[in-house]
Amino acid sequence: MAIHLEANMDWVIEARNLTKTYMMGEFEVRALRDVSFTITRGEMVSIMGPSGSGKSTMMNTLGCLDRPTSGDYILDGESVADMNDDQLASVRNRKVGFVFQSFNLLSRLTALGNVELPLRYAGITEGRRERAQAALEAVGLKDRMSHRPYELSGGQQQRVAVARSLVNNPAIIMADEPTGNLDSKVGKEIMNLLLNLNKDRGTTLIIVTHDPNIAEQTQRVIRLRDGELDTSFDDKGRKI
Repeated sequence: MAIHLEANMDWVIEARNLTKTYMMGEFEVRALRDVSFTITRGEMVSIMGPSGSGKSTMMNTLGCLDRPTSGDYILDGESVADMNDDQLASVRNRKVGFVFQSFNLLSRLTALGNVELPLRYAGITEGRRERAQAALEAVGLKDRMSHRPYELSGGQQQRVAVARSLVNNPAIIMADEPTGNLDSKVGKEIMNLLLNLNKDRGTTLIIVTHDPNIAEQTQRVIRLRDGELDTSFDDKGRKI
């Protein structure tokens, strides 16, 4: 059963002293070290840091793909840190939309079929196709719904992924290097699409990126180093 805690409902995310420890053979690796922060509903935030800083672990934790070793994580009013795998899968499907660098589309399905997937997993039948169609229209792919991924350009495939991420009206959308496999022109188009979703729909957007040009377009930068918040940078990612 999900645990509801008293929380500031202006916060869609509250991380309290998150720690994540992995065992590599006989060695203990602390990927996250006592990290605490909040993200306000409707905010657009980037997560940055060098390789090995804990970015991927943070994304997996915030996206309910993994759970912390200790600490608490409250997503949209629910404490998810101690949920089992089935509970994590449920909250992930209801409250998190994902956009990945490699698109992660199923080649056997059309664009419409790929966007319908989160609704299928949620057991939604009524209005499913109409919701998926509306999501594809929102990202400018009204005329590409019946195309399979191999019939689409990289930018169009990423638009399908964005449509899939928003079809369930999630509390947050997590984008992991969303322009990493795109040329600069198409990457700019995808960033503009995400920025407009944030502006027009009030969607909370978290972007994991190494690109300072992308980070500059967000309202705030959470910077990690060695699993900890890097306090030598300000909220815009600038060195203090």
